[in-house]
Amino acid sequence: MKRVFLATGIFCVISISLFSQNTVGGKLTLQQCVETGIVNNLDVLQSDLQAQTDEINWKQAKLNLLPDLSASASHGINTGRSIDPFTNTYLNQNSNYASYGVNSNVILFNGLSLQNIIKQNKLTYEASKMTLQQRKDNLTLNIILAYLQVLNSEDILTQNSTQMEFTKKQVERLEILNKEDAIAPSLLYDLKGQFAAEQLNIISAQNGIETAKINLCQLMNIPYDKNMSVERLDASVFADKYADTPDKIYETALQQFAQIKAVDFTIQSSEKAVKVARGRLFPTLSFSGGVGTNYSNTATTSTLISTTDVVSTDYVVVNGNQTPVIKQQGNFSSQKISYSDQLNNNRNSGFSLDLRIPIFNSFFQRNQIKLAKLVLKNNTLIAKTTRTQLQQSIEQSYANMISASDRYKVLLEQVNAFTESFKAAEIRFNAGVGTSIDYLTAKNNLDRANLNLINAQYDYVLRTKILDYYKGVKLW
Repeated sequence: MKRVFLATGIFCVISISLFSQNTVGGKLTLQQCVETGIVNNLDVLQSDLQAQTDEINWKQAKLNLLPDLSASASHGINTGRSIDPFTNTYLNQNSNYASYGVNSNVILFNGLSLQNIIKQNKLTYEASKMTLQQRKDNLTLNIILAYLQVLNSEDILTQNSTQMEFTKKQVERLEILNKEDAIAPSLLYDLKGQFAAEQLNIISAQNGIETAKINLCQLMNIPYDKNMSVERLDASVFADKYADTPDKIYETALQQFAQIKAVDFTIQSSEKAVKVARGRLFPTLSFSGGVGTNYSNTATTSTLISTTDVVSTDYVVVNGNQTPVIKQQGNFSSQKISYSDQLNNNRNSGFSLDLRIPIFNSFFQRNQIKLAKLVLKNNTLIAKTTRTQLQQSIEQSYANMISASDRYKVLLEQVNAFTESFKAAEIRFNAGVGTSIDYLTAKNNLDRANLNLINAQYDYVLRTKILDYYKGVKLW
């Protein structure tokens, strides 16, 4: 299964522009960040190459069922005493020769090892695809977390800037009153100290944004661009209660989580590997055939030209006398056989059924079966542990999400309470009846609560995205 990432209404992300693999500029959407990371990430690219390798191995296993076919050709020169390849007799002269052949072989039966290798490689390929998908999902989740961290850091900077601007106005107001000797100088210096502290917070928040952006660029595997910015998302829409329970999330993860599918495919592949090893204990039946021909420059043919009567060494007795026998002797002319004629005349073919029965090979194959069973057992243990760890991770992630949700709600109430407290302290301070300590205490409490609320809000978003990741749902 190939998971397709689609934009959802949660983030309302609209892509502004496409950008290159290695350089990014302008405002980036979450979709662009995820797609860039998947294109550039080394782990994802290596997993994709491994999946392609396993696919080739699977296809090759299917092709191994086809007969093999090979051709041969040779040319040579003989000197001295050698066998004439045409007459198969000895000759003592220089000669050159050539031979050509085509051979084919096909395995008819070998304990179904070839068929099981096909199934094994197919399952290995499926496991590789799931591993590739898992790494894409892991990267996508990490990029989403880094993206939200950028937004969180920007919100903190905005909050700190608002705090600083408010304090700056108070400092300006107190400077006027101090010139008129309308206030004690300590009030002004207390506020100036607060203003300096908030300037330091601005510097820290700006550094936090740059650090978050650098982390995001590292996940995308692209050079950092100081002018890079990301599209804003409304994190407040995630404050609703998460609907699913840990048990339901776990049940869904067993069906959808790519890592679970990967270990299951690996187990099935290991089961086929055992059958492959066991099949090699059976006899192997194969069929082979071939055709060939040859050529020799010593090959000749004789043609009868004429006959003559010659006296032989034989004789017959006539009237008591030995009379020589006269017989006819043929006169022949010798001619070399042409190259093409020899190739046609010397054609030969052969076919055979071959049966190879393994009897003893130092128990090598039986030990291979035992090793394959151990690999199967190991992969089974890995699958069991993976399921246990998945359930534990979901339980922990769910507990973290509940804690983040409760913390967000409490902080929201705290912000409301400190807001009212600060309003009262501000009124008293501006009226000259409150001390700077009371005013700064109320302001710091409200500022700290606002920053904690921002962190809690994004923390809850991160926790829900982790649970969505386990469920295999769309992450963006």
